Amino acid sequence: MILRRVLLVLALGLLSACATAPRRADNVQGELKAQADREKSLAQRPHWRLTGRIAVSDGRDNGSGRMVWQQDGEAFVISLNAPVTRRSWRLSGGPGHARLEGLDGGPFEGADASSLLRERLGWNVPLEDLAAWVRGMRASRAPSDIAFDDKGLPASIQQYGWTIEYRKFGVVNGLTLPLKVFAERGPQRIRLVVDEWAIEPAP
Repeated sequence: MILRRVLLVLALGLLSACATAPRRADNVQGELKAQADREKSLAQRPHWRLTGRIAVSDGRDNGSGRMVWQQDGEAFVISLNAPVTRRSWRLSGGPGHARLEGLDGGPFEGADASSLLRERLGWNVPLEDLAAWVRGMRASRAPSDIAFDDKGLPASIQQYGWTIEYRKFGVVNGLTLPLKVFAERGPQRIRLVVDEWAIEPAP
């Protein structure tokens, strides 16, 4: 009888250890405040560049290549080199205008960079929002749901029907920035692996 009681106590102890403890409300509030502070700090550094690899798929067609994204405030230049097709293109622009170079029949121009990519490449990429998401920030124009990892860093963000997952982070100039970002909405998939970040130092 004593042995059975001991085994029962041990079993209950193991079950309790395996159960996930609920997160305290003050921990969540602390993580949200830390995220807001991180986003404020990043917003004060509007000049940045990332070099990496991107893959985009809609469930039928896909494209991939090496990418350099240079952001200077609201102006941007994104260059992509696709080794499989041996093609490259360059997308540049700012508020109200965009220019896509490197495609047959181009260059092409339009009022919106995301629309230009969708029309000419078939890529459904929300560039304005992605500029925030790739830095581990919430896009400012819509409500969001955010989850944190055990270090208090974003594990995922949900906005506009997109789910953005953060698989790896690194530290650049004292800032923690994503190195692997996976985004999806329905059949749409974006995979980004950052090889190098360059971002202006703290003001």
